[in-house]
Amino acid sequence: MVLTQGPSANEAFQKIAALMKAFVTGATGFIGSRLVAGLAESGVSVHALYRSPSKARLIRQPGVTLFEGDILDEASLLSAMEGCDQVYHVAAFAGVWSKDPLLIYRLNVDGALNVIRSAQACGIKRVVITSTAGILGPSEGEAVNESTPAPSSFFTPYELSKFKLEQTLKELRVALPEVVIVNPTRVYGPGFLSESNGVTKMIGQYLKGNWRFIPGNGKSSGNYVFVEDVVKGHILAMARGKAGERYVLGGENITYNQLFGITRELSGVSHRLYHIPLWLMLTLAGFMKFFAGMTGKPPLIVPGLVRKFNHNWIVSSNKAITELGYAPLDARTGIRKTIEFFQD
Repeated sequence: MVLTQGPSANEAFQKIAALMKAFVTGATGFIGSRLVAGLAESGVSVHALYRSPSKARLIRQPGVTLFEGDILDEASLLSAMEGCDQVYHVAAFAGVWSKDPLLIYRLNVDGALNVIRSAQACGIKRVVITSTAGILGPSEGEAVNESTPAPSSFFTPYELSKFKLEQTLKELRVALPEVVIVNPTRVYGPGFLSESNGVTKMIGQYLKGNWRFIPGNGKSSGNYVFVEDVVKGHILAMARGKAGERYVLGGENITYNQLFGITRELSGVSHRLYHIPLWLMLTLAGFMKFFAGMTGKPPLIVPGLVRKFNHNWIVSSNKAITELGYAPLDARTGIRKTIEFFQD
């Protein structure tokens, strides 16, 4: 994937390519694997960290050196980072539930701090940390952005852990590495169908006729961003982001009804969809969470996730557009590319 986003993006990529070596955590995940491919195809040598050998095949390509390791193991981080100039920390626990709630905190907070300490030990000057726009909270009238006051509570342990990470990063008193945070919204598009690629899986299941419901009345808005835009946003943040700042990487704000309406129109596939009352979804989610605690098998949804459906999540990416040269696709173009991915 070579950047075609305009002069500012191409200049940013050339600046990154000149440094030549980048270390990427979460390299086999949805965003991470696309980031690895984008960097490698543009001439950057990539050191990619992986845990699962079976998933490593997803990123095995010229320009990519694979390192087996774990973000909780600083020795493996130091080995994989050796000789690199920058770090992209994309790895995270992004699921909706864990049998061990502390695992989410250890991976999303302690793991990120391990990456930063290792980068400091290796003399690396800049680190881009992947967070989430979910920590901005739901929108009440106006779109939320980087300066919106933090909500009083969060819907999922994932969001809470990312909020705690950002608060911890604010308190760090280190000159180097410089840390830049990016906050993607609801990411979708071609790629590995992991837990963090739920929107794409939903589109794919609709095309097959296996997805037939819309949460509530379908009028709740969310922000949907194409995965390649998120990749470009990471690279722009590395090249042009201000140390200590965060940047929302979003796309277009649309409702669930609009999401499926666009999918139906562009694909030519028309399935009847049923609006499921939120009280019923909450009941089902409660049962799923209860049985998950009994069996250890992750639930499809949890009550906190369902409660999010009852809010609008309208997000602004103006800061990234203005300061980084970020230029995301509109929803119709992104959804069309996603449909083509499934059709091919």
